[in-house]
Amino acid sequence: MRVEKSFRGISLRLAVHYLTESLGGERVDDGPEDITEADGATVEGDGWRADLTTAMANPVGSVELTEVRIDFEGEEETLDPLVEQFSQKAMRAGG
Repeated sequence: MRVEKSFRGISLRLAVHYLTESLGGERVDDGPEDITEADGATVEGDGWRADLTTAMANPVGSVELTEVRIDFEGEEETLDPLVEQFSQKAMRAGG
């Protein structure tokens, strides 16, 4: 199963932190340890994988926000709670 999600108001670094420190994943790509918004990242956990990228979003006029896009892959019974837990953490990231 594959689930694609987008989050605004969260940095790529923080998204990777949530997936690794809070949700049991491990970063498996060869990217730099100090992640910037220009980098992508891949995190794997027990029965799941998440590929993270960033893009610029224009929600209103000339305002630009960074949007973290995550492609989750795994079995449905694993992904459903993982995506829900991550989404709750990501919603609280802004404040």
